[in-house]
Amino acid sequence: MTRPSFTPVNPATGEARQPVQGHSRQEALDIAAAAAKAQQAWRGTGFAHRAALMKTAAQVLRRRKDELAALMTAEMGKTLTDGRAEVEKCAFNCDHFAEHAEAYLAREDVDLSDAHGPGPKAFVTFNPLGVVLAVMPWNFPFWQVFRFAAPTLMAGNGAVLKHASNVPGCALAIESVFHEAGFPKDLFRTLLIPSGDVGALIASPAIAAVTLTGSVAAGRSVASQAGQSLKKSVLELGGSDAYVILEDADIALAAKVCAAARMVNAGQSCVAGKRFIVVDQIAQAFETALVEAMSAWTPADPTDATTKLGPLVSLAARDEIHHQVRQSRDKGARLLLGGVIPDQPGAWYPPTVLAGVAPGQPAHDQEIFGPVAAVIRARDEADAIRIANDSPYGLGSGVITSDLARGERIAAEALDAGMAFVNKNVASDPRLPFGGVKDSGNGRECGRYGILEFVNVKTVVVG
Repeated sequence: MTRPSFTPVNPATGEARQPVQGHSRQEALDIAAAAAKAQQAWRGTGFAHRAALMKTAAQVLRRRKDELAALMTAEMGKTLTDGRAEVEKCAFNCDHFAEHAEAYLAREDVDLSDAHGPGPKAFVTFNPLGVVLAVMPWNFPFWQVFRFAAPTLMAGNGAVLKHASNVPGCALAIESVFHEAGFPKDLFRTLLIPSGDVGALIASPAIAAVTLTGSVAAGRSVASQAGQSLKKSVLELGGSDAYVILEDADIALAAKVCAAARMVNAGQSCVAGKRFIVVDQIAQAFETALVEAMSAWTPADPTDATTKLGPLVSLAARDEIHHQVRQSRDKGARLLLGGVIPDQPGAWYPPTVLAGVAPGQPAHDQEIFGPVAAVIRARDEADAIRIANDSPYGLGSGVITSDLARGERIAAEALDAGMAFVNKNVASDPRLPFGGVKDSGNGRECGRYGILEFVNVKTVVVG
């Protein structure tokens, strides 16, 4: 029996941490089968029972907040401050679904009466599907998991987690939170397996559905494997979020919002702002203000409470981002800030601003998964919307304008994205559906639409 080993590396120092032994493929399949057995009993529990355990999970998260944040810092470089906020968001998510799952999944009556008189009793009910396999990324190692797990378990399903290979400690800690909260031992389990074993799990009769957050390539692979087994999949993939900055925008506000959007999690977020499309009339002023705002993020020790920008996840990721910046400059982009690898150990990269970004440059055509802002000029509102939509991605989007009615119209009707925010940076919220269109994936997480993804929407007619 071959078991893999996973060795996380502290990206701030480049030092390897203690290796963690994983599961063999057969062990993973056996764990999934045990989860399926546990789910059969769990689906018969009431919402009050599930909610009590989920509320306890929220309490466990808050009690262990410092420990879990430190684990994120050590394995993937998140600042301690951001890590604590992430754990609190997970706890809020648990509370939300504990309080609202029953209402989200309440039976819906359907009136079948017609001209001939009353019809039979009819309603729609929402039943659990089974065990959901989650393939999750490293960039928000707790939030991405709890975002799926809380609604999944509250709906009566079971769950198994295949986390990113560089955060094994986080993956095991998440399992321990649910166990400490009192959930049945086999209902939520972490599988420490390589990506090559995911296909065997999807094909297993123990797995009813799969959810993935990750790259477009990973999404295509998992969707194909799920399709072969005729199983439901929800995919949250890459993004190159565009923010449209109109001529009536408050320049200082625009720079503040866009810098915050770009720098969330050191720029390592699918839903981070990446393309800032500004009308010519205010472009120069916006570029100057954005450079000033981005300069406030100074790379520093992620364990310091005052640090806003920690390291990137790895040297390989840092080098790929730098390559994209250099290629963009070679093809005509202007470097306004950053763009230089610091001479020190660790995966560090400074806040970087590129102007004059145009088609054919990586900063325009690709997702840059790091602290690099791409400024693109547009002639007017219509041209800015055209540029924003001229992307294979469609996750989040933003509009900056002093005319809220104008911003609402553009956000609601004109931008091809799963989410659109006016005068705010895009962020996920347990109460709102989260997801994208085009190459950014399909399906939704969070809110009522998220919990409905992994239930059997069943029609019942009583004659």
